[in-house]
Formats: sequence, structure tokens, C-alpha cells
Amino acid sequence: MFVIGITGPSGAGKGVVSEYLISKNVNVIDADAVYHEVISPPSDCLDELVTHFDRQILDGSGALDRAELAKLVFGEDNREKLELLNKITHKYVVERIRALLKELALAGAKACAIDAPLLIEAGLADDCDLTIAVLADKQIRAERIARRDRIDMSSAMARINSQKPDEYYVQGSDKVLYNNGDLDELFEQLEKALTDGGAKL
Repeated sequence: MFVIGITGPSGAGKGVVSEYLISKNVNVIDADAVYHEVISPPSDCLDELVTHFDRQILDGSGALDRAELAKLVFGEDNREKLELLNKITHKYVVERIRALLKELALAGAKACAIDAPLLIEAGLADDCDLTIAVLADKQIRAERIARRDRIDMSSAMARINSQKPDEYYVQGSDKVLYNNGDLDELFEQLEKALTDGGAKL
């Protein structure tokens, strides 16, 4: 099974690339959906997060309050907390994604993509035959994040500034796509990256 890794910072357009691959009958594992799964109570991952961040990160039903957790970990002064959050959640997400990859391979899938912003940090790039980074200008990303998550621009920019610089994704990926709004151009870049990368879809 040919495995494609899709990574890049928030708001760059990984989801659009994933949707295109799904339209080509490629199985896509969404790391964010897996994250939701592993933090849903009862959950060892959620228990570990509470141990480190206290019960203030839970809502009234005992589920994770993502907005409350975001306040604690995003921003220039909170890098250590963000690193701790990622260290805790990575192992659970990676374990689940690797299990899903095995299931797909056993089912005879020809190709699969992993859509993961932290693909490189989590070590999942090692599981991929081709790694593609999706990048976009900061201002465009901030506007997309603010619209998507219904937050103000300063909060969106705080998230962006908490993430790795573009160079990190460029250095850690086989191919790079730029998505500043022209989807036809984006998909042309993607098709070329897949062909040049030897993707077997």
C-alpha cells in the first residue's frame, strides 16, 4: 500500500488536498478525527491530560473543553505547555493511526493518505512513501482559521505563531504545495507531486 503523508501548518489547506485525494478513491486518515477519538471519555489520553493540566480543561460533562485547553497552550509564552500537550497526545494518535494503516493494508487498499499537521514531529513521516507539505501565506491562513474556528484575527495569529516556520515543513517533506487561493493551480501542483513522487493510486 502506497502511503502519502500530508502536513503543513493550520489554515494552509491540508483538508482541501485530502478531499481531492478522496475524490480519487484514496483512503484518508484524518489525524484530527483520530485525536477526537482518543480524547473522548473514557480515555487514557484524556486522563493523562487532566493529570498535567488539571480539571479546568474539562467541560461540565467531563469531556475535553478544547477552547479552554487552547487558552493554556497557544501563544508565545506557552510553548512548553504546547510541547507537553503534543508529547502526551502524539503517542495515542500515532498508535491509532498505525493500527488503521494495518487494517487498510489487510483490506487490500492500494493507497492511503495521512492528513496530519504534526506528521513530522510525531514520527509518522517514517510510515509514508511520499510526504507532501501544504503551505500558504500567513495572512491568508489567519483569515481561514478565524473563519473556520469563529475566532478573532489576533487569536488566529497566536495559533500561527505557535507553530513551526514554513522552512521546517519544506525541509521535512518530499514535495511542497502552495495554496493561496487558486484551487486549480493547487490541484495541478498536487498531481505533479504525486506523479514525480511515484504515487500508486
